[in-house]
Amino acid sequence: MSTGTAELEERRSRLEAARDALTGLDDALAVAPGDDLGGLMELLDEVAARASAARVVVALEAVRRGEVAGSATHAWVRQHAPSLRQSGAAAVARIVVDVAAGDTPTQRHDPDPNTALGVVWTAVHGAQVEAHTGCAVLREATRLAPLLQPAALPTATSGLVALAAEHGPAVMRRLRPRLLAEHGHHDALQDLHTRLATAARLSMPHIESADLTEYQLWMTPEQAATLEAAIGPLSAPAPNDETGEPDLRPAGQRRVEALTAVCATATILHTGSHDTDRGPDTTLHLTIPLSDLTSGTTPDPGELLTNLTGTAHGAGTVLATTADGTLLPPETVRRLGCDATLVAHLLGARGEPLTLTRILRLYTRGQRRHLLLRDRGCTYPGCTAPAAWTRAHHVHHWADGGPTDVANAAILCPRHHTHVHLRRLWAIVRAHPDDHGSHVAWDLTPGSYDRHLATLRHPPDDLTGTAA
Repeated sequence: MSTGTAELEERRSRLEAARDALTGLDDALAVAPGDDLGGLMELLDEVAARASAARVVVALEAVRRGEVAGSATHAWVRQHAPSLRQSGAAAVARIVVDVAAGDTPTQRHDPDPNTALGVVWTAVHGAQVEAHTGCAVLREATRLAPLLQPAALPTATSGLVALAAEHGPAVMRRLRPRLLAEHGHHDALQDLHTRLATAARLSMPHIESADLTEYQLWMTPEQAATLEAAIGPLSAPAPNDETGEPDLRPAGQRRVEALTAVCATATILHTGSHDTDRGPDTTLHLTIPLSDLTSGTTPDPGELLTNLTGTAHGAGTVLATTADGTLLPPETVRRLGCDATLVAHLLGARGEPLTLTRILRLYTRGQRRHLLLRDRGCTYPGCTAPAAWTRAHHVHHWADGGPTDVANAAILCPRHHTHVHLRRLWAIVRAHPDDHGSHVAWDLTPGSYDRHLATLRHPPDDLTGTAA
């Protein structure tokens, strides 16, 4: 038996012994001291990393000997390394095929260490990174190669390997801007951002009535930075110290509400006005039964859900936009009526069109200025949102006969405007401020609006039968 054969058999024997030592290891762990477990984990990790590198070496040997070649290498790896069928077989195959491609008919050649492949091969062969991580580094290096100065590519690839080994391949892209800034061709970073701008896009909405509307958004780094600067402060948790209400909104909800608030105030920029006046936030056409708008109630289960016009009872149906056919509950329509250009096509009891209403009554520019000066900011207790973020709210809802009068108005930020409508809250608007300078006092008891509205519709004299 030759020396080489004897050495191989000896290594095979040791590998079989290592495999047997790992089998049933959990039974032996019961007697292991706690401080030994960390050292044992480190040993096992080193064994696993070297075994992973050894699999790549064995696969490379098979390719170099002609046992397998080209695209068939992937199937060969899957056949002889079943654990890689879950993930990793393709990466092993790619690495070994690329390395073997540098061989000549008479001599084997490892990749040039001054190339991206050479840097990655050294890391994989030395058990620094797994084959799939090495492939990820190669992909990133391939993208960067046309943008970097040629002499910088090995250094950049080494940096990517180190970053991927420490934090995983997903974080490698974070290094791209720095590499381009420090080692790229002239204006390489700017050229990349310019190309990214053509790929940035906001998808059309995927709208499902009575469900969330889905958008997909891809932004350049500049656009993303601008967006985050705008919504970041608005999306922080905002517990109410005055009322003791915690902010229970999850982060995603806070962010989307912050984005909505930013969009709602963009009218100022579009009009070029820098004063505190705001125009209508939205223009919305919809059909809604008159009874639903005035009562905000849903029909009894026994009623037909739709009439011959296709308009749902207990909801408003959006018209003439990409959201055509979306159903909005009456309370949402009533809330939009506070500060939106809302054209409501009212329907009678049988679904017949009544009359095209005028645009819902909005507060005039002069009234808005008065309210912003009077209230200074959101009137909800404990809220510190500035006046520029607010909208005028009809305390006695317009749909319920409330006048568009400053004595019937309080300004609210978008978050608390929704909150007030959902909890159906009432406020007292004073002609003169209280000791704290506030003209508006909110009744935070859920349903306070309905109780006050009942009193307005049926004064105590009416309830007792006494003539007014």
